[in-house]
Amino acid sequence: MLIVTTDYISGKEIEMIGMVKGSTIQSKHIGSDITQSFKTIIGGELKAYNEMMNNARALATKRMCAEAEELGADAIVGVRYSSAAVMQGAAEIMAYGTAVKFR
Repeated sequence: MLIVTTDYISGKEIEMIGMVKGSTIQSKHIGSDITQSFKTIIGGELKAYNEMMNNARALATKRMCAEAEELGADAIVGVRYSSAAVMQGAAEIMAYGTAVKFR
């Protein structure tokens, strides 16, 4: 599945199928959450949360692609990501775009 952030794909004529999305809500276990909260006192990168968000983006993208494949799409254009805190230590990630077929 070709995934792009642009609204077009160079050299391809596309036919829009419709919006597709994938989302997930992820959290860290309590031990990581406590460890990361101590890290905020001294500063620096919160690696456990980086890993959590990277995994969440990958899962949301996978779910978006699965939805596009069910529709028979060749690609997804205009892909965007959004995130929102659901509660302390938990975040929702959504991937969305427009499923298209090549002509």
